[in-house]
Amino acid sequence: MDADVPGAIGHALEEVLADRLSRAAVLDTLFAEELARHVARFTIGGGKRSRSQLLWWSMRACGGNDEHTAAATLRIGAALELLQTCALVHDDVMDGSALRRGRPALHVDMRDRYKDTTTPQRAARFGEAAAVLAGDLALAWADDTMAETALDPWTATAVREVWSDMRTEMVAGQFLDLQGQLTGSRSKPRALRAAHLKSALYSVQRPLALGAAVAGADGRTTRALCSAGRCVGLAFQLRDDLDDLFGDPRHTGKICGEDIRDGKPTYLAALAVARAEATADQQASTVLKAALGKQDLTPADLDEVRQAVVRTGARAEIEAKIEGLLSRGLRHFDGALPDSGAAGRLRGLLLDTAAAPRAAGRAPDRASAAAATESDTCGAPEHRQ
Repeated sequence: MDADVPGAIGHALEEVLADRLSRAAVLDTLFAEELARHVARFTIGGGKRSRSQLLWWSMRACGGNDEHTAAATLRIGAALELLQTCALVHDDVMDGSALRRGRPALHVDMRDRYKDTTTPQRAARFGEAAAVLAGDLALAWADDTMAETALDPWTATAVREVWSDMRTEMVAGQFLDLQGQLTGSRSKPRALRAAHLKSALYSVQRPLALGAAVAGADGRTTRALCSAGRCVGLAFQLRDDLDDLFGDPRHTGKICGEDIRDGKPTYLAALAVARAEATADQQASTVLKAALGKQDLTPADLDEVRQAVVRTGARAEIEAKIEGLLSRGLRHFDGALPDSGAAGRLRGLLLDTAAAPRAAGRAPDRASAAAATESDTCGAPEHRQ
């Protein structure tokens, strides 16, 4: 399993989904074919299994090495992948995103299936509603998979507490994101808080905590892993914000500039506006404020936004902040675990999680690096482990 963790997780997913699909078919064949099977295909066919890999290598690095623990971890990994399906499908509906992983988003695909049978408005509404149901189904299957995973009582309590916290944190972060988008919030602290809840915890810290819990790690080790995950997770989200504006759609699988068009309250947007105002850069301020929330931005408009973000120094400061967060995360990590091949693999995954697309941009300067210094909470309040 160590040799191919994504493959092992994929095999566990296939077993879980085969059972769920057979149950769905008993209920109704149309539901099974058009919705349940769509959820299964989306889950099996997508992503790098990054959260599941963090879960697996956290378990292995914390000393999990028996068959029972491995089997339980693979099932928890399958549940994580289903939870990710829920998050992505719902996120695409809320954001109105047309693409996911370089293909039509699920609500777009469902809309197009019925576009010749009704009006465009009704087909679009059906696609969105069906996608909400698809996300709900994925969440139900994720919870079922967790509940049915065989764990001893102490481990089950620890694992399910982390799972419960993670689901609520994910919803809270998404709500803050939507509320900030509606109100046009440009608060840097609120942007960091939303990123912490929506992504840092869910994408890195909680998978590490789940792996530690299933392996029975002690409190000191778990706290060190969570501190590392908190820092690296926030770096991951800041990198994602940069990639949305500066990334190559062939690599990201998404249309460039969606966060800008939607007026999302990202830390990048808040920082760029704040720096433009602080330096009295009226041109950059005007460009940024006019672009945020404007759905019909042209490629030329986006180029102006990129130039403004670079000119204010916001891009360089974010790059420096990512480097600083990653360095602090690794300081928390190093020495927390026995020196082993599994610990080395986990450390490498943390590095990859916040990795910069070096070909797309320049390295941060020293002045920006100094500005990136934060407390060990990595820009967000300490959270219960």
